[in-house]
Amino acid sequence: MTTEILLRYLHFLSIIAIAGSLTAEHVLIRKVVSRKEISRIAIIDGIYGIAAVVLLGAGLTLWLGSYTKPDVYYSQNWIFITKMGLVAAMGILSIYPTIFFLRQRKGNAEELVTVPSAVLMCLRMELLLLVIIPLLAGLMSRGVGLIR
Repeated sequence: MTTEILLRYLHFLSIIAIAGSLTAEHVLIRKVVSRKEISRIAIIDGIYGIAAVVLLGAGLTLWLGSYTKPDVYYSQNWIFITKMGLVAAMGILSIYPTIFFLRQRKGNAEELVTVPSAVLMCLRMELLLLVIIPLLAGLMSRGVGLIR
């Protein structure tokens, strides 16, 4: 029981960290930013990445560890499968901004860099998915979508 509580706590903390870091990135990004600002955003993006790994690890352990419900409860729920698809989409969408931030942070700190609109669009799409995923989690926890 203690392990389950710790895993759930880590799961929730990582969700909060993802939401906070993604929101911070969105607030800080502009069409033109200095390399110094990009370095700061890259650090925030690193926090996002660490939180995503913790989320994935805790979530998979809760799913496959059968702490409260058998793994079939999740595996045969179309809402859970949709939720996992959206989480995967968030991960895929995060690749382009991360690569951009890592590549552009090097160089003269005061040099200005034009941020492609695709970076901002990826961040916004991730935020949109982040709003939808908890709704699906709540529905799933109540047994909605279970294929019987």
